[in-house]
Amino acid sequence: MLARLKAFADSLAQSPLRVALLIGLAAELLFVFHLGQPTQPFFDETHYLPAARGLLALDMPRNTEHPLLGKELLAAGIALFGDNPMGWRLIPTLFGAATIMGVFAFLWLLLRNTRLAVLGAVLALFNQMVFIQARIAMLDVFLGAFIVWALVMFLWAAEGTPKQVRRRWIAGSALLGLAVAVKWAAIPYEAMAGLAFILLRLRDAWRAKKPFATAFGAKDQPHWAGLGTFQGLLLMGAVSIPIYFVTFAPAFFYDQNPLTLATLIPFQIDMYAQQTQVLAAHTYQSSWYQWPLISRPIWYFYEEDMGTWRGVLLVGNPLIMWGGVLAVLLCLIAWIETRALRPAAMALLWIASVAIYIIIPKSLGFYYYYYLSSIFLCFVLPIALDLLDPQRKFGLGEWFAAAAFLVFFYFYAILSAEPLEGPMSFQYWMWFDSWR
Repeated sequence: MLARLKAFADSLAQSPLRVALLIGLAAELLFVFHLGQPTQPFFDETHYLPAARGLLALDMPRNTEHPLLGKELLAAGIALFGDNPMGWRLIPTLFGAATIMGVFAFLWLLLRNTRLAVLGAVLALFNQMVFIQARIAMLDVFLGAFIVWALVMFLWAAEGTPKQVRRRWIAGSALLGLAVAVKWAAIPYEAMAGLAFILLRLRDAWRAKKPFATAFGAKDQPHWAGLGTFQGLLLMGAVSIPIYFVTFAPAFFYDQNPLTLATLIPFQIDMYAQQTQVLAAHTYQSSWYQWPLISRPIWYFYEEDMGTWRGVLLVGNPLIMWGGVLAVLLCLIAWIETRALRPAAMALLWIASVAIYIIIPKSLGFYYYYYLSSIFLCFVLPIALDLLDPQRKFGLGEWFAAAAFLVFFYFYAILSAEPLEGPMSFQYWMWFDSWR
């Protein structure tokens, strides 16, 4: 029996696509289980569901703070599956499963190691942030899926023939445009992708002992063959920007206050004004430096539903959140000692994802802004665990994943709105007073 299992595992390792599909299926089954609880809209569903219904009715604009794509996807779910909890949340579950698959794909392309790629996907599945955002009609799960798969496409584009490079680069650029069309929080990632492209080209020139000017050509490039640096940057903008604007098409057909070509750009200015306005203090507000510490999670829901008390607490898996920060430090140390690029790149990706919220002009911050950063910790952790146990003598990765699952199982009832004993049941999970 063990021999058969080992043979099956070995055959899977030779087929990354099959592994990715199995991971995606497992994630979808987990996300969709009891998806109808709570039975009522909760937390920011109260903002986005009316906007989605407005898109279906084309009566008038709602929730004009954000672009339309995320709400269009929610509207598609309602149109396909009905205006009910399943219709509200099934499309987000699919994007959540796609995110988990994207974590696997990215790590496999980066490391060419199926075990570490599976480890990263499993950690993302149990990091609790993806689970919750995949089961609520909000925008962040769409943002995360598009960003993760854009990274996959850009990394995949680094290899292949010039035609393959161009096609994959265009796909990555399109995904970035779609991400921005969900939330403007994606804009810094487009800038970071362009900067990383330039820096890697300069690094390739330095390692080849060529003049830095050669980094901007298209010929004899070890990565992204046949794609000039300026050409790649222009192509990124030429693809992503039109795609972003195309997603506003339904707003031209509203019965009241429809968009026109003349008002399209002023509408962007109005969105910026709404996103940067000074807001009143909020019970659940928090700052960027609190998010890695999980010092202020958010109760998305806590009340009676279907005859019993239920709760949904947005709280990251402490083992992954806190262990991930230590992993970032370990990867930075490894870079200083060995100049290894991959650990440094993943650590810097996480650092940059948090630093965005130091710079952008938001008057209030909330823990769900940490969503993308929590996914990037699952890029860092497999690399750090492999650095600690390169020969797999202690099985650190497997033990860590098992412990992460146990923590996820411990919190499961207040992640998934399972029935609770009574109104004070929440105290069982309140590790700190700031979690209340």
